[in-house]
Amino acid sequence: MKVDDIKKVLIIGSGTMGQQISLTCAIHGFDVMIYDISEEILEKSIKGVEMYGKQLVALKKNSSEEIEKAITLIQRTTDLEIAAKDVDIISESVPEDPKIKGKIFNDLHKLCRKDTIFTTNTSTLLPSMFADATGRPEKLCALHFHAITTNIVDVMPHPKTADSTIEIVKEFAEKIGQVAILLKKEHGGYVFNNMLSAILDSALTLASNEIASIDDIDKSFTGILNSYAGPFRLMDQIGIETVWKITAFWAAKTKNPQSLKNAEFLKKYVDAGKIGIKTGEGFYSYSK
Repeated sequence: MKVDDIKKVLIIGSGTMGQQISLTCAIHGFDVMIYDISEEILEKSIKGVEMYGKQLVALKKNSSEEIEKAITLIQRTTDLEIAAKDVDIISESVPEDPKIKGKIFNDLHKLCRKDTIFTTNTSTLLPSMFADATGRPEKLCALHFHAITTNIVDVMPHPKTADSTIEIVKEFAEKIGQVAILLKKEHGGYVFNNMLSAILDSALTLASNEIASIDDIDKSFTGILNSYAGPFRLMDQIGIETVWKITAFWAAKTKNPQSLKNAEFLKKYVDAGKIGIKTGEGFYSYSK
């Protein structure tokens, strides 16, 4: 397969990232199919895609007409067999569990053409954790997206990824308007996320140990770096539940007392339903 042969993209998982990736691909003329496990979840994704479209129009990245046309290229289904039909490349954004990722890819392996390329948008896992389970490890790599308002993606192989797979995925990323950051080997957190994780972890440690208030930690960061947002406002944008899942996952693996404490600090917000901008309240209120 060559990059010009890619016409249809399958998005597995219709959450925040799935919605953003589907719109990005559709804006650049690709036919998009979104798969998820229930009609209710897929219905919610429609509003999410429309919201991201409005955001791009507001930022003058796209016109209303471009967004409207893109949305017509997006279809949805709960039937995996229908989802896999004639698909050329897959972008997966299901929960951060190697068993779940391995199973969905293995099911797709049985349904897709032999040349279909598999990519994972995992934030915290390494592709090698579930590569063999996919049935086609040589055609799997990470294609990791950031927020829809940026155009940076990470392209990361695992030890069994074919060079041809990496080349096609890199070229595909460029065709959908992205700047591909090519990693030479597997690395947790990719490039930017690896740096960001250290900053967020430090901010959580300061707050959970009551060294300084959330507001003052952010003020210190934004004031000195002249940044538009500090660590806690960034976590509100990312989604506190996402940051909590990542923090809790690695805390459980490392058994580090401070990491466990940071996870508990985040969990209080998650349990209260205060998970950031998407709910109108997180570390800050967004009612206005």
